[in-house]
Amino acid sequence: MKIRRVAASLATAAVLGAGLLAPTTATAAEAEPTGNRSLAAVLTADGNQFDRNPFDYDILTEAVLAVLEAKPDSAVSVLTDGDTALTAFLPNDVSFKLLAKDLTGKYYFSEKKAFNALVEAAGVDTIEQVLLYHVVPGATIDSRTALNSDGAALATAQGGEITVDVLSKRFGLVKLRDLDSNDSDPILAPGKLDINKGNKQIAHGIFLVLRPIDV
Repeated sequence: MKIRRVAASLATAAVLGAGLLAPTTATAAEAEPTGNRSLAAVLTADGNQFDRNPFDYDILTEAVLAVLEAKPDSAVSVLTDGDTALTAFLPNDVSFKLLAKDLTGKYYFSEKKAFNALVEAAGVDTIEQVLLYHVVPGATIDSRTALNSDGAALATAQGGEITVDVLSKRFGLVKLRDLDSNDSDPILAPGKLDINKGNKQIAHGIFLVLRPIDV
């Protein structure tokens, strides 16, 4: 079954990728930010409720909360520690709906139904690995730095890598190449960059979900 193969492959990837090097200091922003507001605080600031806005991060937020509820010691908890520097890439709600459709064969217009379908299809452990693949620990990478990092390989908290592919510096177009060669790679979402700027934890919105394995 496809979902079981995904879960098994993610578990293997997490073990094999544990020895990958963290991002080099060259990928970090020039000025070290000092703020300690966590990304978890940013994500939950609107009450983390499902709504009809496809371009915010309700499904992502609920996924993080579901993992932490089931596994309080999960590495995902780093998103609650504003003193730990990291960069996170945030897929919007429509991105997770498209992932749910890919896994289940059905498109869910309701964010809650899409979230429940993902949990049922993939399980908390797989969702945890997917979330960690969107986190680059140890570096606060702002959008300006990203635009000057074409070809950079970023080591993620999941153990895999993301490659930065700058399509156009002039128009600020950046693609993130994941480990799934069969599906479209996510792109940074214009107008959704440098979320929580000035703090040690920074985030950038993306369209489509990064995939840590070839599915």
